[in-house]
Amino acid sequence: MTDGFQMSWNVKLSDAPIQVGSIVINSISSLSRQGGSHTHSLPNAPSLADLDQDTDEDQPHFDSRNAIFELDPCNGNGKVCLVYKISKPGEVMRDPDIWFLDRALYWHFITHTFIAYYRLLLCHLGLPQWHYVFTSYGLSPQAKQWMNMYKPITFNTASLSEEVDSYVNKLDPNKIFKSKNKTPLTKKKLPPLPAGTQKMNPASTKHPSHTGITTRK
Repeated sequence: MTDGFQMSWNVKLSDAPIQVGSIVINSISSLSRQGGSHTHSLPNAPSLADLDQDTDEDQPHFDSRNAIFELDPCNGNGKVCLVYKISKPGEVMRDPDIWFLDRALYWHFITHTFIAYYRLLLCHLGLPQWHYVFTSYGLSPQAKQWMNMYKPITFNTASLSEEVDSYVNKLDPNKIFKSKNKTPLTKKKLPPLPAGTQKMNPASTKHPSHTGITTRK
């Protein structure tokens, strides 16, 4: 779709914009190869291949075993690289892995495909030093502050799995919507009448009969 990608976003602190996030993917012309040649023109000058450690065969190497290209300079905090494996001289594997090279020239694996890395890049919003999440020594204190502010759940994934009960709604719907039992109304009993009295009919007192009554003038 596009040849490279670059986007940055700012926040306003004390009425001044400060750049926080930066998402960079180098264009094809900017994919510079790492460790392919000597850093100086002198024939005996040291190169990155001289710093390779053969203790781990799975990690990238600056010699002829890998073809490494810079994908993101990470604002000087390291480099994200496309790492191609060379199985035979002149034969390069088609699908590269994505590795992060820190400033001490140690490799840290991120993911196997570029699509997966692109999703991680968007998920972390290009926050400063977010690639150090995949290292053994983690984020710097400043990077932790930005993560806690803009990506708290992503940053606290480990604590979220350990303290999952604190994020769960503990309300019991059975108790909330439980119907209340209405207490039946009890009729009050009248006190007993004294002995020798008769119970009067209320209907007879309301409409007295005037049959057979004559009046004199």
